[in-house]
Amino acid sequence: MISRRNIRVKVMQTLYTISTMDGQEKPGEPQRLLQRHFDQSKDLFQYFLFFLSEVASYAEMDSYQRCSKHLPSYEDLHVNTKIAGNELLWRIKEEPSIKKEWETAKPGLRIDRDLVKKTYAQLAEADLYKKYISTPSRERASEREILEYIFEELLLPNENFIAHLEELYSNWEDDGEMVVQLVKGSLQKPGSADLTQFIAGDKHQFAKSLLSTVIEKNEHLQEFIYPKLKNWDSERIASLDMILMKMGVAELLYFETIPPKVSINEYIELAKEYSTAQSGQFINGILDGIHKDLVQDGKLQKTDFRKS
Repeated sequence: MISRRNIRVKVMQTLYTISTMDGQEKPGEPQRLLQRHFDQSKDLFQYFLFFLSEVASYAEMDSYQRCSKHLPSYEDLHVNTKIAGNELLWRIKEEPSIKKEWETAKPGLRIDRDLVKKTYAQLAEADLYKKYISTPSRERASEREILEYIFEELLLPNENFIAHLEELYSNWEDDGEMVVQLVKGSLQKPGSADLTQFIAGDKHQFAKSLLSTVIEKNEHLQEFIYPKLKNWDSERIASLDMILMKMGVAELLYFETIPPKVSINEYIELAKEYSTAQSGQFINGILDGIHKDLVQDGKLQKTDFRKS
């Protein structure tokens, strides 16, 4: 479910944290930090789905509260709760890994109930919703359409909702785009959100290997980078740039299934987004130069770092 780009971001963040520990990290600490980053991403995803389900389920709460009035009107006594039984939403809610995650993470303890209520109130006034509840039958297309409307029109553009996510999840800025795509996928294929496969085996291995390679081959990776710095003082280079360059060189040397140009382009983009304004161009020049030297010298023979 998680992309290789996001994996690289998690590895980068883990390496940066390790760099601030001055070699004082405990055995196994890098891998534990990396796993914590993945767990935060998964938690954000499940919470997004939970909030969406709570907005839809609020129809029942609205019905109960209105019919409990001292003098309820006809409308109060006949609130339509069709959306609370949305079949696609229930397929998501009944997915075993989602149910288990909600039982463990207890997202209901963190949710902003007032924000749920306000979002439902907006939904209740929407023409699409009024059309949806006026149709007694359940059509798969309309079931999906109303959930996508809540997601795309009421949640994503809602500054209060995004602020709520940012307050709960420091990783929203890093993972937001990925999580949005995952939620869209869940609405397209309800029941497909298997959180036990949030990071598949091959990608998990890639993440652990990339982290281990950079840590265990640190000095070897520096041997490729330092000659390319020319008049640059290595001590004055942004620490994040150095980390990204080491990760890039590690991929060039040891990850045979990843084309060199893909690796270089990925780290250029990460540098642009996470480091200084000049970092993208700087890292492009260093990694491209190293790549050309490896090709020219016939040394671009990628091997598993554990075998070298």
